[in-house]
Amino acid sequence: MQEIQVFQSRVFSRLYKRLHTNQKADVDDAVVEIVRNPTLGEAKAGDLTRIYVYKFKCNGQLTLLAYKYDAQSRFLKLLGSHENFYRNLKRHD
Repeated sequence: MQEIQVFQSRVFSRLYKRLHTNQKADVDDAVVEIVRNPTLGEAKAGDLTRIYVYKFKCNGQLTLLAYKYDAQSRFLKLLGSHENFYRNLKRHD
């Protein structure tokens, strides 16, 4: 089986660094799920075409993870709570 590469945007890595260890574990689990099955996330339309958003619980709080994918890679774009998430996603796309 082919190895899937995972890339991070600068914004994603900055947000990830600020998380506590238990939150990082939840995000890591979500990334593993996306690598395993990239269609889990909800496909976005309009300005955000080709972007998928995966919703999961991080420390009991709903967290959104935006990403793009192709057959060989996953590109993690943004991580955060729902508040202003899509506005920020459009700004960084």
